[in-house]
Amino acid sequence: MYTAFARVYDALMDTVDYPAWAAHYLRLMAECGVPEKAKCVECACGTGNLTIPFKKSGLQITGMDLSEDMLAAAMEKARAAGLTLPFVRQDMRVLSVPRRVDCVLATCDGVNYLTEPAGAQAFFSAAYAALRPGGALIFDVSTPFKLSQTLGNHTLYSDDESISYIWRNAYDEKKACVTLTLSLFVRRADGAYDRLEERQTQRAHTRAELKKWLVDAGFESIRFFGRLRLSPPRAQDDRWHVAALKPSE
Repeated sequence: MYTAFARVYDALMDTVDYPAWAAHYLRLMAECGVPEKAKCVECACGTGNLTIPFKKSGLQITGMDLSEDMLAAAMEKARAAGLTLPFVRQDMRVLSVPRRVDCVLATCDGVNYLTEPAGAQAFFSAAYAALRPGGALIFDVSTPFKLSQTLGNHTLYSDDESISYIWRNAYDEKKACVTLTLSLFVRRADGAYDRLEERQTQRAHTRAELKKWLVDAGFESIRFFGRLRLSPPRAQDDRWHVAALKPSE
């Protein structure tokens, strides 16, 4: 996942308001009692679009991702911003930190990419072990409504001079998974186009499942929020933000 695709990822996501998204995570952290200059890890950090504003806000943060290509792009962006920022290649399902942290973050659909329930359960257990007592796990997921209805079995197109794509979605109700197949056409300097193929699968975890897995991992004070709000989700929200606390000793 995310190999050649890493070099065009940011261009495709240029309409996302990452500063607003980062600011909302900071509000959620404050809501959970996470200190302003907390020690944090961000799982599924991608090209660092949230990691960098987190660092600028004062967090002591390490970005983690499974894709070497995404991490390389993140490191290049951090250097360009004049930041010293550690990025580590790691599978979030076996998250391991040298010292326990104040907050574990999993951003930008990271938990959706854990398509087997055992994978999500493993991540929650690993995050619990990585946190200090009283620490917070905060993450976001695309909702079942988004994956089954908004994406569903639809095909999307974009015809841009520099990057065009055909984006095909196939939703499997039995597995509660959507498979996204993306055919990209990227214009080179000589005017010819490179074709890239990317295939990803995300699972539509329900609120009941997520809450059970978090409780089983040992978390308490589990709360669900609507997209970029500190209020409960609505029926047709396309994203949930979830916060859970490790009990204080």
